Amino acid sequence: MKRFVFLFVVLSLILAACASPAQSASEFDINNWDSVLAAAKGQTVNWYIWGGSDSINTFVDNFYGAALKEQYDITLNRVPLADTADAVNQVLSEKQAGKEIGAVDLIWINGENFFTLKQADMLHKDWAQQLPNSQYVNWDNPAINLDFGRPVDNMESPWSSAQFQFIYDSARTNEDELPRSYNELKDWACAHPGRFTYIAPGPGGFLGTRFAKGALYEISGGAEQWLSFDQALWDQWSPELWNYFNELEPCLWRNGETYPKDESELVNLFSNNEVDLSMTNDITGAGRWITDGRMPETARAFVFDNYMIGDFNYVAIPLNAPNKAAALVLANLLLDPKLQAAQILPANGFGLGYAIDVNRVTDTTALAALQESASTLGDAATPASELAKSLVGDSAAEYQNLLEQGWQENVLQK
Repeated sequence: MKRFVFLFVVLSLILAACASPAQSASEFDINNWDSVLAAAKGQTVNWYIWGGSDSINTFVDNFYGAALKEQYDITLNRVPLADTADAVNQVLSEKQAGKEIGAVDLIWINGENFFTLKQADMLHKDWAQQLPNSQYVNWDNPAINLDFGRPVDNMESPWSSAQFQFIYDSARTNEDELPRSYNELKDWACAHPGRFTYIAPGPGGFLGTRFAKGALYEISGGAEQWLSFDQALWDQWSPELWNYFNELEPCLWRNGETYPKDESELVNLFSNNEVDLSMTNDITGAGRWITDGRMPETARAFVFDNYMIGDFNYVAIPLNAPNKAAALVLANLLLDPKLQAAQILPANGFGLGYAIDVNRVTDTTALAALQESASTLGDAATPASELAKSLVGDSAAEYQNLLEQGWQENVLQK
């Protein structure tokens, strides 16, 4: 009997020693960051990420992979995807197969893919706002706490953003003469007939749709009411939206008889001095078009005081992630102000906007890094502080088709 007990104890010790690092190092307290770091040390984080851009892949490896290894002894395994849905399907397949420990630690995700895993109850919960660097995220803003109208619910953390902006040429338009609201824009356009137009909302006209949604927000007196679908609300305010555009139409380029179908066509009109304003979603403002030689060096980006629609992309941790601690460390690293400063620079290969609100950063070294990156973008970019102040979220998805089809019927065809 004693021999059996001895063998049982030895066998138990052997099994414990052979346990995977993910299982043996899985215990941590999200509210005690030191315990997260201790659990993550030595782990490999499997980050499933869209792999269609060589420059983004290189940026991830050079910046995050290096920092994880040097600072936390964590190895980054970047798993490239053709489509984010592939990672979602893998997690769902693992659930169906009863795998308590899967293969995916972190997913670059948003929108319907996030909602699919949320509905399947396959997301790690109650972590995003516990990250130390989440102090820099403006969680009160629905543009961040809602992902395409769906509550984030502390299950995903932002990585980067894009936001609607206008572009003007400072050589021919004074900054103090620029409109700062949709109402002022209509007055400005009619005071400068033929010098403004916008992209036709609809397929391929993403910026035009976003422009029209911003007008809807202002006309109806707020953005938050549009974050969930309400047919009665649409029926109440859509006629006012069509009135706005129909009143604007005779003041437009070619009297509104035709509209540019996409951003490139509008850029051509702007560059040929046919109109005085263009549009962009790019963190560099006019910088990309200047670099491409399609806009003059004097081109500048600006925003209205409000209703500049932006959206965010996020990272999420599957419920059955094998290395949750390492995933948390990586998610926190994505919000580090110094790395946020690096990500906006096109030269580094990423070139998307901030996930953090620069107005919340008080550390002088971190703030200096953000300011240096902003200065590198130059005068062609909208200041990050102005972007943050004007930021609102996109509307519920159901309004997309209603707006695009309604514009065609009530503005273009009318």
